[in-house]
Amino acid sequence: MSDCSPDEPGAKGADGTSQAAAGSIAPSVSRLRRLAMRTLARLGEATPLEAVAASGVTRESLQPRFSELRAMGLVEPTGARRRNPSGKSASVLRLTDKGRAAL
Repeated sequence: MSDCSPDEPGAKGADGTSQAAAGSIAPSVSRLRRLAMRTLARLGEATPLEAVAASGVTRESLQPRFSELRAMGLVEPTGARRRNPSGKSASVLRLTDKGRAAL
């Protein structure tokens, strides 16, 4: 996975598909990150998929924003984990002080 930059969405793989997807969503990334943070603020804490479900936005658009927000120091894991609908365990996230100040 490439390093997350606060200015650009992340991409992984070398075949160009992920890079093309990141480029196509780039104009919406700031809005989607704010939505992710507002949703997390409203819920208090949530797994990325719980926040996606509460936001009404597609998983493909919103879930990657949580990794970017973590890299930016705006959200952090609580230490708790919960099961996703797939049965896999996921980190529960919350806003950091920096994240709350950014809202």
